[in-house]
Amino acid sequence: MTTAVKKISIKTQAVGTVIALISAVALPQIIHVIGAVSGMGTSLGEALLPMHLPIILAGLLGGSYVAGIAGLLSPLLSFALTGMPTSAMLPFMMIELCAYGICAGLLKDAKIPTVSKVLITQIAGRAVRGIALAIGFYAFNTAIAPSIIFTSITAGLFGIILQLVIIPLAVYRLKEADHE
Repeated sequence: MTTAVKKISIKTQAVGTVIALISAVALPQIIHVIGAVSGMGTSLGEALLPMHLPIILAGLLGGSYVAGIAGLLSPLLSFALTGMPTSAMLPFMMIELCAYGICAGLLKDAKIPTVSKVLITQIAGRAVRGIALAIGFYAFNTAIAPSIIFTSITAGLFGIILQLVIIPLAVYRLKEADHE
């Protein structure tokens, strides 16, 4: 039995990139508003990791190009529109989210459970961010120490678990809807 790999048109990839980009910028703003109203401030965003969700989902659905571009550009667009993430964190978030997108896209057609794809992507993205932080800190004397990676994992543990639940469910539902 042969399985056909469904090609995604350039137009569909472009639309997917724009949707992922808009989602990765809008979702954190919604979370920040909820955080401000609830008195939690930015800690809600740090806990839920709202930029990661649309980028990983875009990678699993649309591939590396779609999610890699959206992951690279969404922190930059968010910074231009809202000043967040901070300028010190901006390059590291761009690198991390791009890595999430590329990794998820590379795993898109892998014959493993979606939850495993998400977990591998999470680990790879954090590893790339950790390496970027170390290079920035030790080679370029940036103010952000590589140890922040452990703090961000601890703070974002709920968001990491949420991604492991929501993304596989979303992929399943979207693929089921595509077959109907």
